[in-house]
Amino acid sequence: MTKTNILVVDDEESVRYLLGRMLERSGYKCTMAADAAEARKFIKDRNFELILCDVTMPGESGIDFIRYVAAEYPDTATIMVTAIDDPEIAESALEAGIYGYIIKPFNANELIINIRNSLRRRELEIADQTYLKNLEQKVEERTSELQKTLEGTISALTMTVEYRDPYTGGHQQRVSDLASTIAKEMGFPEDKIMGIRMAGGLHDIGKIAIPVEILSKPGRLSKTEFELIKNHSQVGYDILNPIKFPWPVSQIVLQHHERLAGSGYPDGLSGKEILIEAKILGVADVVEAMASHRPYRPSLGIDKALEEISINKGKFYDTEAANACLRVFKDKNFKFK
Repeated sequence: MTKTNILVVDDEESVRYLLGRMLERSGYKCTMAADAAEARKFIKDRNFELILCDVTMPGESGIDFIRYVAAEYPDTATIMVTAIDDPEIAESALEAGIYGYIIKPFNANELIINIRNSLRRRELEIADQTYLKNLEQKVEERTSELQKTLEGTISALTMTVEYRDPYTGGHQQRVSDLASTIAKEMGFPEDKIMGIRMAGGLHDIGKIAIPVEILSKPGRLSKTEFELIKNHSQVGYDILNPIKFPWPVSQIVLQHHERLAGSGYPDGLSGKEILIEAKILGVADVVEAMASHRPYRPSLGIDKALEEISINKGKFYDTEAANACLRVFKDKNFKFK
């Protein structure tokens, strides 16, 4: 059986000798250091489960040395063995991370009991850390699996809509890519960008309730037909709202056709009433739609789409989102896949 390694740090040779004999008789392996500087050399090369340390020594104090050990070797237990019976010093030592504070002259049994308790506490703490680390890893793995499942489900829903409307095949994914790129350009955190990406991939899911002949109609839509088209935001919200996403996906989908001045649909929201995620998605949706072919018109081109955003930012479209969109195309060469 491997012996437990203990480092004794004390400037008094007689104390080191006494501690060494007591510990070795109890089955421990000891290394002696006359001060903190020597102790630092030893701990670089060896793995000590426990350090017994005096408070007052030449050079670096015992408390400062213990702080160093706590920072650099957090799995090493420490006990102060000192002649200083001062509550303030004891409190400082406890704050530094010691496991025990023993006053000289000490009782041998008391010392051994403290050592055993400290080593046991150390084992339990290391076991807890290992358990938590393994648990975190399992949580990360499970989260990753759930993320892949969520993305797969969204992809399937997206494809369901686009199979019914071949003229806009890929539209939702392209809008999702642009919206998440705009959000990144605006400095959004990764989690919020992911929510925008998810909403972008689902923003037209409500079109599943619109007759195919209207979706693919080559001519101009009638007023009634256009009202049916406009209803897709509400239908999308109704489909997605029961799902407990970690982001306000259903609200983003509901609001992506709202406009700053209140001229959008379905609720005529304006300004701060509209989620910033919906404002970003609205910009991305307009740009992609104008730049792509539609049954009722050919592509207007990306330049015309960006001109629309530039002219009407602050009126229909959020200024910050519009400017970020212009930058990702003009300065960062964004292109639709």
